[in-house]
Amino acid sequence: MRILIVEDDTLLGEGIAAALNKAGDTADWVTNAEDAWHTLNLEHFDCVLLDLGLPGMDGIELLSTLRKAGKELPVLILTARDAVEDRIAGLDAGADDYLLKPFDLAELRARLRAVTRRYKGFSDTLLKVGGLSIDTTGQQVSYCGQGVTLSRREYGLLLTLAENAGRILERGRLEESLYGWGAEIESNTLEVHIHHLRKKLAPELIRTVRGVGYMIAKAPA
Repeated sequence: MRILIVEDDTLLGEGIAAALNKAGDTADWVTNAEDAWHTLNLEHFDCVLLDLGLPGMDGIELLSTLRKAGKELPVLILTARDAVEDRIAGLDAGADDYLLKPFDLAELRARLRAVTRRYKGFSDTLLKVGGLSIDTTGQQVSYCGQGVTLSRREYGLLLTLAENAGRILERGRLEESLYGWGAEIESNTLEVHIHHLRKKLAPELIRTVRGVGYMIAKAPA
């Protein structure tokens, strides 16, 4: 899961990004709403973690602007404002959930998973596509009933493909889901991960669409 953190507190922003990346997500961080708006118009993210008390344009204004522009990606508000009115304002502006500071990292990740599941139309923590099963809470994978051990990058790539089963995902989109800003990516890195997944799961599971990208076929109803 690729997350954009919008937080003006340097210590907190860096800490959240480091913790989420260590836990297996891909997190990038900006310090103001203007940079967040620019970034979200250029790159794909699965979720936004948004502070309300930002300099310049505040979090509520940014959220309203995103929704008016038709950007429907899930937004989790992270705020020190504990007044009911502030929470209501955030939800009315289009937030999917909120979490009060200070917070527990495990709860933050659980809420991020929950809002992204709802956005992508999954009601369960167990994602199934044909013989593939992914426990998104425990990050456990099995294929045709057999457990499979994956690296962090392999798991993230497989989850992105499975969540978008039936859709062709471009190479750039897949690379963005795996690597944050500043990461050095070898030209064949994505292909190496795809090769490992096919070897560990099944050669036919991930299809190559030449000149476009990769996909996992949607299981028949």
